[in-house]
Amino acid sequence: MTDFDYTSIKNGLDRDEILNKMHDTLSDYRYNHCLRVEKASRGLAAEFGGDVERAGLAGLLHDYAKERDDQEFIDVIQRKNLNPILLHYNNAIWHGIVGAEIIKDELGIYDEDVLNAIRRHTVGSTHMTQEDKCVFVGDFIEPGRDFPGIDMAREYAQKSLDSAVTYELKHSVQHLVDKNREIYPATFASYNYWISKGEL
Repeated sequence: MTDFDYTSIKNGLDRDEILNKMHDTLSDYRYNHCLRVEKASRGLAAEFGGDVERAGLAGLLHDYAKERDDQEFIDVIQRKNLNPILLHYNNAIWHGIVGAEIIKDELGIYDEDVLNAIRRHTVGSTHMTQEDKCVFVGDFIEPGRDFPGIDMAREYAQKSLDSAVTYELKHSVQHLVDKNREIYPATFASYNYWISKGEL
C-alpha cells in the first residue's frame, strides 16, 4: 500500500475508506485501473508542476461512478438540474460530468479543482488546469492501457502535457468517427481549441 494522504484537500478524508467503498462498487479491473491512474496522475503532476495531491485524488476517483446503472445518472441529471443535453448521451460522458456530483454526495469532496479534473477527464476543456491535464493524460497512458497509438501517446506525454492532451483528443475524435458515434459538443470544442495550438 501507498502512504498517499489527501487530508490537505478534505480534513479527515480517509483514503482507505474510499478504497474499500470503491472495491465494493467497482469490478477488479476498474478498481485497479483507478489505482494506476492515481499513480500516473501524481507522477505527471510532479513532473509538470501540477498539484500532486489534487491530481492524485482526481485520478483515483475519476471512474468512481463508471459502473453505476444508467438510471442513477439520469436521476442525478434531473435532480441537480444539470445541462439537459446530457440526457442525449451515455455513460461515456456521464461517469465524469455526473460522476463528480455523485462523488460530492457520497464522499463529501467539494474541491472544485478535483471535481473539474474528474468532469473533464473524458471530454477535455478549453480551460484545462495542470491537474485536469494530468488526469486526462494519466487515464489514457496508464501502464495497463494497450491499444494502437499508445506508444505515441506515451511519447507525447514525455514531451509535454499539452501535446499529450492534443494527441489524445485527436485519437478520441478519430475513434468516435470510425465507430459512427455521436460526439459530445464539449469534446469538439476541446479538440478545436487544442489542435489550433499546434502542439502536434
